[in-house]
Amino acid sequence: MTTRVVITGLGPVSSIGIGVEDFCQGIRGGRSGISAIDAFDTTGFPATMAGEVNDFVPASYLSTLDENEWGRASLFAAAAARLAVADAGIAPELLSTHRAGSVMGTTGGETRSIELIAESALADGPADIDPALIRNVPSARISEAVNTELGMTGEALTIATACSASNYAVGYAYDQLASGEADYMIAGGADSVLRWAHAGFYRLGALTEKACSPFDVDRSGIITGEGGAALFLETLDSATERGAHIYAEVLGYGVNCDAIHMVAPDSASIAACARVAHENAGIDAADVDYICAHGTGTPANDAAETAAMKSVFGSTPPPMSSIKSMLGHTMGAASGFGVIASCLGIDNGFMPPTINFTELDPALDGIDPIPNNARSADVRLVQNNGFAFGGNNAIVMLAKVG
Repeated sequence: MTTRVVITGLGPVSSIGIGVEDFCQGIRGGRSGISAIDAFDTTGFPATMAGEVNDFVPASYLSTLDENEWGRASLFAAAAARLAVADAGIAPELLSTHRAGSVMGTTGGETRSIELIAESALADGPADIDPALIRNVPSARISEAVNTELGMTGEALTIATACSASNYAVGYAYDQLASGEADYMIAGGADSVLRWAHAGFYRLGALTEKACSPFDVDRSGIITGEGGAALFLETLDSATERGAHIYAEVLGYGVNCDAIHMVAPDSASIAACARVAHENAGIDAADVDYICAHGTGTPANDAAETAAMKSVFGSTPPPMSSIKSMLGHTMGAASGFGVIASCLGIDNGFMPPTINFTELDPALDGIDPIPNNARSADVRLVQNNGFAFGGNNAIVMLAKVG
């Protein structure tokens, strides 16, 4: 495929900012979006913090959806998509008359509805369960919300490869455009803070209590997060013809699934995924300026990711930072936020920082985590990492145009 694909619109709905300008200020300024959990009663949990989007008012962003008929993750996705379209400067009416669709990633989907159904059934019996909650359960609702909000009649696909799902989505959208199957695509991901996910990560011993500090010698785990990340993609010819601002070109991507372990990452598989991404993008590893790391802040993930990057890049990989230190782990939206942060870094000449950083883990010697403060740089080629339980790895390569 020789058709070039670019990103011309960004839609972040996050705990550190909503919309491009606010999110860019947050990601560049090292803003923390972590606060006490409001989504559920945290009694009994030693870890009570999360990256919640506390000021999210759906009606402020949505023109079509009735917020009472959709779940929180779907509303995040639709709002993010609406913001991305506005940022791209394209008339929404054009989307309904062209081959336009969406592909969104998720981990939990709308399982908050299942939690509410269970609570209602236990409290009042099954006869009093709100039917609207049942309608919201399918994860497919997330991409359906995007298409419904924007009036798009093309494909609406939800990918549930958990914490790497947004990178899978960007890769799928890239293929749709490069192959000529679509004119415009929205790609990204959405998830909300959930009690079951919080409990699951706690039982795995993967939750930290106060602050996520990837690559630090004293790191102790993740903090859960939420939000919606959306990107507007089109061909370079389309963007050039309408005079759109181009944040970055999607050069290619790599995916694989090792299925070696349910929760433990495998460095050899991650390294293989990176090599596939480089080959697909037609670049050499030495040309990469910055790695937007998966960087969860767990001892196991950071060690595996560092080992993989050293295998691919040598003993001193390009600077690699973790925006999860600011946002928390937004699950299916995580690598979508990584793409947005990478686009802003390419467009504005900076590398996002890893905050909450004190001292590099000696076992990770050789990496540069861009500690605590963003770094000004001419960022021309970025690798955005996304990994998930079950060994679902996905890496997207982005480059400056011109």
